Amino acid sequence: MTGLSSSADLVWARGYTDPAWARRHTTSGRELLPSRRVWRGAGSPSPLTAAPAGALDDLTFTGPHGRSLTLRELLAVAETDALLVMHRGALVHEQYLHGYEPHVPHFNASAAKSYLGLLAATLAHDGQLARDARVTKYVPELAGTAFGEAAVDDLLHMGTRMSYAGRPYDKALEAQRYFAVLAPQLRPYGYTGPATIREHLATARATGEPGTEFRYENGNVEALAEVLRRVTGTTTSALLSEMIWSRIGAEEDAYYLLDADGSEAAAGGFSATARDLARLGEMIRCDGATGGRQIVPEAVAGTIVSGVPDGYPRRVRFPAAPPDAPATLSYHDLWWIPNDPYGSFMASGIHGQRLFVCPALDLVIVHYASQIVSPAVPPTPLVQAFLTIGTHLHG
Repeated sequence: MTGLSSSADLVWARGYTDPAWARRHTTSGRELLPSRRVWRGAGSPSPLTAAPAGALDDLTFTGPHGRSLTLRELLAVAETDALLVMHRGALVHEQYLHGYEPHVPHFNASAAKSYLGLLAATLAHDGQLARDARVTKYVPELAGTAFGEAAVDDLLHMGTRMSYAGRPYDKALEAQRYFAVLAPQLRPYGYTGPATIREHLATARATGEPGTEFRYENGNVEALAEVLRRVTGTTTSALLSEMIWSRIGAEEDAYYLLDADGSEAAAGGFSATARDLARLGEMIRCDGATGGRQIVPEAVAGTIVSGVPDGYPRRVRFPAAPPDAPATLSYHDLWWIPNDPYGSFMASGIHGQRLFVCPALDLVIVHYASQIVSPAVPPTPLVQAFLTIGTHLHG
């Protein structure tokens, strides 16, 4: 029999069963917390050539419980806010729902982890960051914590095992406690826990050797973000702007939410427009180049799928999957790899945020949504839907 959560824990799960509540937060982050912009740069936006493929409306998709759905029905089930499809560099489908507007940055949630992974992999390729170095080499204050004693590569592959503040580890509750660190309004009455990300990381203690098990945990990404700040001497927002955002022809500034210390919430506090995220995906699909310029090294873009190091799990379970679900994905440098025949990889976040890149099908898809999170509601099989779109377009 499954036990019930204690009444003290119920506060940590509130709000995630209402799509209107989720949509309010996915589109209005700057109204709720301090933020810092990721500057788009001074140049003109790069054009997105439109070549509509109306036939997508005639496709059928497999939805939850194996139901056959039209595209319109699928997007309704997924509580979709935006769907952009690029094929061979052209924008073939662009759709916005529920009043969401193209110029408004949308919460990316954990998809933001992958963008930080791209920065770290680029700095490592350029020799500014040692993957095998202990984190304490860069952030001495993390000595004695689960993250400080790990290697940089352990953080990039979710390879640490930890518990916070002496609590038994529970992924769902720790995710909510992480949000409470950032947002005082999410803290229950009498909260006495960490008030900043650094304070939160300082409470983590190792419960096993790093590099031996996959455990999807925000702390790995926040520790890595602090490493990159120390290596480069700049903020996460400025670093992403300098290395990527100001160079891909973005239309709008993106932004990160900040904690009370002014540190970016790198594990999930990033927001950007769907069009600009499509530009990011298209750059990666084209081996790290756009507009005739190499933005990230070709070796970095080209090894997201093939670069899982020896010793790390080759198959892992998606965080939302049941505990008894088979391990069918891979994970490398904070990117998810579906292991399909087309060399796909994706950035993925709660409530249905996806940046899906499929080089063999010349495909980039951006999906923004406000799905509810509840055991009673099965997740929408978005990857299968994306591949249905891609094979149709490519065929």
